[in-house]
Amino acid sequence: MAIGTKGDQYTKEILQRILDEGCMDENPRPKYSDGTPAHTISVNHGMCTYDLTKGESPLITLRPIAVKKSIGELLWIYKDESNNLERLKEYGVTWWDEWDIEDRTIGAVYGETVRRHRLVEDLIKGLRENPDGRRHIISLWQVEDFKDKHGLKPCAFLTMWNVRHGKNEKGEKTDYLDMCLVQRSSDFLTAGCINQVQYVIFQHMIARHLGMTPGRFTWFYNNIQIYDRHIEQAKEIIKREPIDCNPQIVINPKKTNFYFMTPDDIEIVGYPKEKIKEKNPQMKFDIGI
Repeated sequence: MAIGTKGDQYTKEILQRILDEGCMDENPRPKYSDGTPAHTISVNHGMCTYDLTKGESPLITLRPIAVKKSIGELLWIYKDESNNLERLKEYGVTWWDEWDIEDRTIGAVYGETVRRHRLVEDLIKGLRENPDGRRHIISLWQVEDFKDKHGLKPCAFLTMWNVRHGKNEKGEKTDYLDMCLVQRSSDFLTAGCINQVQYVIFQHMIARHLGMTPGRFTWFYNNIQIYDRHIEQAKEIIKREPIDCNPQIVINPKKTNFYFMTPDDIEIVGYPKEKIKEKNPQMKFDIGI
């Protein structure tokens, strides 16, 4: 019986926990496309952790994942520091269009917050000048920004970064870059592991920029949910057979500057995309908006 990735194992555990312990909300904000209130079933508080030096990965094989588009979204926020939906469209991503504040932006959130507060610039500077510091934090939860017109408040909103001195398997001195992500809300069945994958890639990119090695990645979720119309899909995912593989993130060796990287510079090797599509095809979801 195939074990799959560590992400596959966590996915099944989380979905089973939601089905066994989940709480149905009473007054949901979103609605389905037919206007019916989109209730969710959720649980609070959990953690998934990965040792990247051992090849552990949040990527899953239980369903196809839009890796390339998710990388584009990540770069739109942290490299481009943009809230412009036309810029995001250049990466092939349109799922933010429903949050358009009627000027083809999502307003004072995400990339706009990164730009206003120089969050990535200050992170890189701080890690380089004071690697042993414990205050290397990016927070997208900026209350002052929310006073301006904006779309959806950030879900994955906080990262904390630490440098750990050690030696690699060759016995050479190495600085490992560890990072944890805090997410206030995760629509787990539709978004799946996307946020985790995005931020592991972000960790790899910042580590490359600083000449460090990606170390441990940990994801803390506050509230994780599935929609009430997706219960059968959740059960199917739990029953699906994962595919044994060892996906690894590889960045173009010629790119050492975070701000010069593109989606084409990031490759996932050892990830059997076609086999996944054949064995565990994508699902269709009626999504709450």
